[in-house]
Amino acid sequence: MEIGLFPLNLVLLPGEQAPLHIFEPRYRELIGECLEQGGEFGLVLADDDGMREIGCRAGVIEVLEQFEDGRLNVVVEGRERIRIAELTEGRSFMTAEVEDIDDEDESPTEDEIEECLAAYQRVVSAAEADLEELNFDADSIAYQIAARVDFGTEVKQGLLELRSERERVLRLAPMLDQAAEAVQRDREIRERASGNGRVEPV
Repeated sequence: MEIGLFPLNLVLLPGEQAPLHIFEPRYRELIGECLEQGGEFGLVLADDDGMREIGCRAGVIEVLEQFEDGRLNVVVEGRERIRIAELTEGRSFMTAEVEDIDDEDESPTEDEIEECLAAYQRVVSAAEADLEELNFDADSIAYQIAARVDFGTEVKQGLLELRSERERVLRLAPMLDQAAEAVQRDREIRERASGNGRVEPV
């Protein structure tokens, strides 16, 4: 299937929602067509290392603002993962033949899920954050957690490229533990510094 591509320095995971500001004429055309036809586009990570071949189908779920000059503020949602099979030509925006990526049949054990959820809860508690509840009926707990914790684009891209939920859960758990420790240390430093203007060695 051929779809339009939107290369960005952003990784969108299945089920994740993100705001986008659409200002370039070619992408205004792409998003405009998706809105008119109820279609999807491919959002793929593009940075100094180039454009990745694995990304995510995305659909516009809300138009927040439409400006007189054609610019748009929209909210998009990640859907199925895709692999770029071949770039195509003929449009003002990038297009490609893509294929959907399915997970291999390897599910995490209950203990592995519990360990990952416990690590996630430690991050939430350390950050004193009020986050949306996880949907345990969804296909992937790992994607939901990774969408709520800012690990950066490379980590998210790595999770997107893994082919099983078990691999994603096992990779996330130690990263969440490290994140919880980092958040806790940062909070303790700020609390000590706010007491007398200095950080006192422990």
